[in-house]
Amino acid sequence: MQEAMINKAKQLLADGTVNRVIGWKKGEFVYDITPAIFETAEELDADFVYNEFTAANVSKYLVKESKKEGKILAFLKPCDTYSLNQLTKEHRVNRDNIYVVGIPGGPKLDAEKIKAKGITGITGIKNENYTLKIETVYGEQTMPFYEAISDKCASCKSKKHVTYDELIGEDGDVLESNRFDMVEKLENMTAQERYDFWRAELSKCIRCNACRNVCPACTCEKCVFDNPESGVENKAASNSFEENMFHIIRAFHVAGRCTDCGECSRVCPQNIPLHLLNRKFIKDINSLYGEYQAGEDTTTKAPLNAYTTDDCEASIVHERGVE
Repeated sequence: MQEAMINKAKQLLADGTVNRVIGWKKGEFVYDITPAIFETAEELDADFVYNEFTAANVSKYLVKESKKEGKILAFLKPCDTYSLNQLTKEHRVNRDNIYVVGIPGGPKLDAEKIKAKGITGITGIKNENYTLKIETVYGEQTMPFYEAISDKCASCKSKKHVTYDELIGEDGDVLESNRFDMVEKLENMTAQERYDFWRAELSKCIRCNACRNVCPACTCEKCVFDNPESGVENKAASNSFEENMFHIIRAFHVAGRCTDCGECSRVCPQNIPLHLLNRKFIKDINSLYGEYQAGEDTTTKAPLNAYTTDDCEASIVHERGVE
């Protein structure tokens, strides 16, 4: 797949369809992959990579890149295309300046899950019949593929691209996902148990803002948490209330717009399951307003952005008894 993507990028650069490419770049380690811009065939040959660790959603970067001169080639996995559609709907990207090549998605791997098995000094990795053959400076080690799958891929909602200009490989289908299983488990807890769960998780927060910075739904020019007049500008939470407030306010800001790409949890250095806050809102919106998937198209209004006489009343929400 990597070779086919590089060849496609070279072709589109050569014929003038695009003047740059956004993809993924090699890092210091085999699992250290980061989004990057490529402008020449030489750069693509030297650094472009697509493998089991290219989980990053590049859609957020297109907010700025699509406003630059010329068209950019974006390689998007199925889950990434939902984010791009949502950004297009919100007029945050210039879709005319983006040439989308849809590529097959995951499942991608989580390096931290591999390290948790005591496997360090990783220099290479291969998947053979769903067994990972991991080359390290200490010799080869193995582990089951499914034990290293990224959480965002373990509950994938769709293998279908919802927007593209051309595809490499075949398109997939919307999946029957288990992504709300943990939300239901939390709903079945007592109020105190839920509070204890989230306090234990959110107390780990170091206010690095990685979740906000990577989120395709967080595209405000000036974030409230960077506003010195907001009273919450401080970079480190001064008490447990602020630890809660930061994440709960952010979840409210993306409610009805989150495509459930899972980037917030993926980049969190403290491994806080932040996506569960967003999934709770998604699940409630589906229950109260009917099935809705943010980013599925660029025209449908989100339930929270439209009013109908069938909208639920506050009393209905209260009576559900799980809030």
